[in-house]
Amino acid sequence: MKWIKELRVTHYLKNALVFVPVFFSGSGMSFACLKTILISFICFCMGASAIYLMNDIKDVEKDRMHPVKRYRPLATGEISVYAARCVSIGLVVFAFLLLFLFRIEINGIAVFSFYLLINYLYSVRGWKHVPLIDVSILVLGFYLRVLMGAVVVHIEISPWLSLVIITGAGFLAFGKRRNEQKVMGDETRKVLRAYPAGFLDKAMYACMVMTNIFFALWCVLEKTKYYLLLFPLVMLLCLRYCMDLEQEQNQGDPMDVILEDKVLFAIGASAGVIMLCLLYILRV
Repeated sequence: MKWIKELRVTHYLKNALVFVPVFFSGSGMSFACLKTILISFICFCMGASAIYLMNDIKDVEKDRMHPVKRYRPLATGEISVYAARCVSIGLVVFAFLLLFLFRIEINGIAVFSFYLLINYLYSVRGWKHVPLIDVSILVLGFYLRVLMGAVVVHIEISPWLSLVIITGAGFLAFGKRRNEQKVMGDETRKVLRAYPAGFLDKAMYACMVMTNIFFALWCVLEKTKYYLLLFPLVMLLCLRYCMDLEQEQNQGDPMDVILEDKVLFAIGASAGVIMLCLLYILRV
C-alpha cells in the first residue's frame, strides 16, 4: 500500500490521454493498434512514477515540514531513499525495454524520452522554481501524452483539438498553483512567491474561456453541428471544476478534485458517452 501511495497510482488516469487521438479519430482500433497504445500507456505510467520518486527524493526534507506531503511514505521513512532511487531507475529502464521489445517506432521513443527529460529538469534540476516555466512543463507533459498516442499509430491530431488540450491543461495547471497559493501560502512552494496576487486566478479563468472557445471551434470546423450538443456539458464541467477550486480546503490537485467530486465525474462521464455515440454509433 505504501508503494501505491508513493508511486501515485491514482494519477495514472492522466496517462489515458494517450488514447485520445485514436478515440477522436472515430476509426476504432485493431488489435495491433490497441497493443501499441497500451504499451505506451504502461510506459507513461512507469515514467510518471519514476519522476514522482525523483521529485520526492529531492524534496524529502522539505516534505517532512509540509502539512500534507509529510504523510508520504518517503517523508515518513516507510520507504528509504535508497529503495526509492532503485525503483525509480528500474521503472525507467523497464519502460525503455518495453518500448524496444514491442518495437515502438523511434518517434514514440523520442516523445517518451523528451517527456522524461523535461520532467527531470522540472523535478531535479529546479525548473519547477521558475515562474511560468513550471506551468509550461506541466502543460507540455499533458500534450506529450496525446502526441505519443498519435505518433505510435500514425494519426494526425486536429489543430483545434490540440488547442483544447493545451489550454485545458493550462486551466488545470494554473488552477493547481492558484489553490496552492491560496490555501497553503507561498512557503510550501518557492515559485508561488514569484506569482503576483490574483495573477494565477486570472490565468486560470483565461485558460478556461479559451478551452471552451477552441472546443466550440473544433465542433463547428472539424465535425458537424451535432457535436455542439457537447458544448454545454464541457462548459458545465469547467464551471463545476472552478466551484471545487473555490473551496478553501481544496489544494487544487486535478486528480483529487476529479476523484472526490462525484457530480464532476458524472458530467465528464456523460460527455464521454455522448461523444462515443456520436463517433462510433451515429458516425456523424
